[in-house]
Amino acid sequence: MNQVSRHAVRPIRADEWPKVKELRLSSLQDPVAPIAFLETYEKAAAEPDSFWQERAKKAADGTRVRQFVAEGTDGTWNGSVTVLIEDADSDDVFGGPIQKRQAHLAGVYVRPDHRGSGVIDALFGAAVEWAWSVPDVARVRLYVHEDNARAESFYRRYGFVRSGETVPMKDDPSKVEREMVLEER
Repeated sequence: MNQVSRHAVRPIRADEWPKVKELRLSSLQDPVAPIAFLETYEKAAAEPDSFWQERAKKAADGTRVRQFVAEGTDGTWNGSVTVLIEDADSDDVFGGPIQKRQAHLAGVYVRPDHRGSGVIDALFGAAVEWAWSVPDVARVRLYVHEDNARAESFYRRYGFVRSGETVPMKDDPSKVEREMVLEER
């Protein structure tokens, strides 16, 4: 496990679905949620427990999806990132074609009172390390809303660069999500 101040970064377990649900709902109530996530709080809060159980099971399995959390010494989850493995000749979450096997980082969140503490660096370290360990992954990517300068600044500092690909936002086509990639191991 990676240690960050008072946090341990680790993959989730399937039986931790209540914490998966709580952290996701908290992230969707954050003031930047409309530019950070494609899902709304209302939609997520309406999901039955079986949805969260299945989500946690898939993310704990670690073959196609892996979710990492930053856990405080008191057991509180203070941040998370999820890695999705996308195969060539399939479609991504936006419906676009995937050209090569890649890892897609999504659901990036750090609770406000832990931002700037190094939690995000440790989360990305674990997520990117796992992504590169998956056979035949050619690159790691993520999308960032054009108005989310704070997130984009971190991604650049971590080594991600804009690929030039953009995706219009469903609710406001005048706004875009920018793809950023990390192509070196």
